[in-house]
Amino acid sequence: MQHMKLVIVESPTKAKTISKFLGKDYIIESSFGHVRDLPKSKLSIDVSNNFEPKYEITPKAEKVAANLKKLAKKADEVIIASDEDREGEAIGWHLATLLKIKPAEAKRIVFHEITKDAILEALNHPRALDENLFDAQQARRILDRLVGYELSPFLWKKVARGLSAGRVQSVALRLIVEREREILAFVPVEYWKADADFQLAKGTAKAELFELEGKKLDKFAIKTAEEAAEIKAKLETGAYKLESISSKDGYRQPPAPFKTSTLQQTANRRLGWSAKQTMMVAQKLYEKGFITYMRTDSLNLSEKFLTEATDWIKKELGPAYSLPEFKIYKTKSKGAQEAHEAIRPAEVLRKPESVMAELDPREAKLYELIWTRSVATQLPAAKLKNSEAIIASSQAKFSASGVMIVFDGFLKVYNEKIAENELPEMTEGEAAKLLGLKIEQHFTKPVARYSDATLVKELEKNGIGRPSTYAPTIATLETRNYIERTEDKRLKPTEIALIVNDLLVAHFPEIVDYEFTAKMERRFDKIAEGKLKWQPVIAKFYHPFHEHLAVKELEINKKDIMPEESTTEICDKCGSPMIIKTGRYGKFFACSNYPECKNTKQMNGTGNAPVEKTEEQKELEKKYVGEICDKCGLPMIVKTGKFGSFLGCSGYPKCKNIKNIQEAGGGAAAIGIKCPTCGEGDLVTKRSRFGIFYACSNYPKCKQAYWGKPTGETCPECGALLIEGKKGGIVCSDKTCGFKQ
Repeated sequence: MQHMKLVIVESPTKAKTISKFLGKDYIIESSFGHVRDLPKSKLSIDVSNNFEPKYEITPKAEKVAANLKKLAKKADEVIIASDEDREGEAIGWHLATLLKIKPAEAKRIVFHEITKDAILEALNHPRALDENLFDAQQARRILDRLVGYELSPFLWKKVARGLSAGRVQSVALRLIVEREREILAFVPVEYWKADADFQLAKGTAKAELFELEGKKLDKFAIKTAEEAAEIKAKLETGAYKLESISSKDGYRQPPAPFKTSTLQQTANRRLGWSAKQTMMVAQKLYEKGFITYMRTDSLNLSEKFLTEATDWIKKELGPAYSLPEFKIYKTKSKGAQEAHEAIRPAEVLRKPESVMAELDPREAKLYELIWTRSVATQLPAAKLKNSEAIIASSQAKFSASGVMIVFDGFLKVYNEKIAENELPEMTEGEAAKLLGLKIEQHFTKPVARYSDATLVKELEKNGIGRPSTYAPTIATLETRNYIERTEDKRLKPTEIALIVNDLLVAHFPEIVDYEFTAKMERRFDKIAEGKLKWQPVIAKFYHPFHEHLAVKELEINKKDIMPEESTTEICDKCGSPMIIKTGRYGKFFACSNYPECKNTKQMNGTGNAPVEKTEEQKELEKKYVGEICDKCGLPMIVKTGKFGSFLGCSGYPKCKNIKNIQEAGGGAAAIGIKCPTCGEGDLVTKRSRFGIFYACSNYPKCKQAYWGKPTGETCPECGALLIEGKKGGIVCSDKTCGFKQ
């Protein structure tokens, strides 16, 4: 009789990969993430009953849960194989609860990589579910729910609707805001820099002035144009010769293997990807069995990998590139879990060029980055030759530097830029002819805005968040309109972000305190280790926070936080003065006679006058006279939002029904392109509060949508539709691809 075993994982891709390694007596099913969670619509935490959470089967998981229950009844054995981190343990715990399996009796397997050997080894050593790991995740979830559900409505009342606050999110926002203010407060300092080109016997050399009339010059030694002109006159008349030349060996050590934060940082710098994009692609690589688990703060490498990498290096690169022993790396991150592994390829022999056919272009790029970085850790340092020549006159000294790679070492595999500059052959005492002299004006520059890479690095340095939280934190700030990306993909705070941050810093300093947030992470770690109980940790924070919030509810006046500005503009609907208010998306003109008159207008580009109605908007108002709200029966009126015209119910705020213009007009306009996802619907033009977009006419059956107008052509790299870019040109509709035309 067949002994049927049910193995439950989180994702269908992971299930498909594991099914390749197991026989017919195994059924591999996906839970599609969490099957139970705190419902979104209510707090669902009983604060008077020791913070007891009220979990429910999520609506999207109802069919999945029913199927898993059905399969579990038929199975002789249920094996929980969710990811190895705390989130995975929580998914496993909820699965056990759903299937009425006692956590202590559950069969839980964990593995760092999805390979046949790793899966079979895990099946031979199942363990019970770890209550401490589950409690650590549960504590984080409950604390973040309490902060979000109590502080966010406070922001709605005192600032603007649609805002949110969070324990990690608000601290990350504070970093971005403080960096922006540092940039705005920066005062440039003028300085001048002198560079010269010299002709020597066997070539030319570029050199920098570092000493004048016996005095060493620092960066800011030449402060004005007058000083620069005087120095230039002196330097152009001198007779120069090569005073000395020296060289010494230098070494560039290979970088450590990737952990979550450094993978996100490197992918941001090299590929231009956001942290969210990087983790999405890495997740796919892990689930397909190409890399080890990608949420980790460890730098450990397994002996299996070290042996495979060393053997490959000896065979493919030769003995000159082979180390006498394995190179071991240790992380310096606060609270790092050394039992985990770094991010590495599951198998060294699966070289990037040999697996291209199995991966899409984005996956191939990230896999190559991970493979080369991992193998490079077991290669020797690159050897450099650093040269310096001193070219001098009776009044001044210039320094010419040279860098040459003598032995490439790890650079043989891992591409890391080293700017080589070879000096010509020189002889001490030889004459040097001044070919040209530049003394150029410079100004000091402020520190750069954070990128995904530098923000993740700063969060990690301060112990804020954990590997699993970096990407979603940045994504949340973007979704909430707290940050926007500049042309060079830097993170800039919006106007509303400055207001929210200042409010939190002034009135809830503990929430946005770097050290407090880091301490909470350490407490979660202690819960995971079984050294703390989770309820007292929550209670110690929540009760003072709740009481403080109640005081601030009475103490803070919205007009003090969001002062209204008077204007000379007159409302064209009721004749009352218009005032300037600030909302979630910035400043706008509003009628002072609100709520009797709800007239609002956008601000023009200079922010000092309302945007006048266009002829098109006036025509729309005429066209839709008599349009009735299908929810409350009141008239619909044409309104103008940040992204254009739409119909809104005149009964707002009691009725918040809105329609885009196409819906009201009897259908959206097709653009002549079939939906590539379902193949049945046509792509049509639609409008939302976020602007014009292009969606499948087969909605809600097909939910495909694009935020740029599709061209009808497909991307040559990944096959997705090409769309018109926001800043011109043609781009791939898949943001993680990065293709531009």
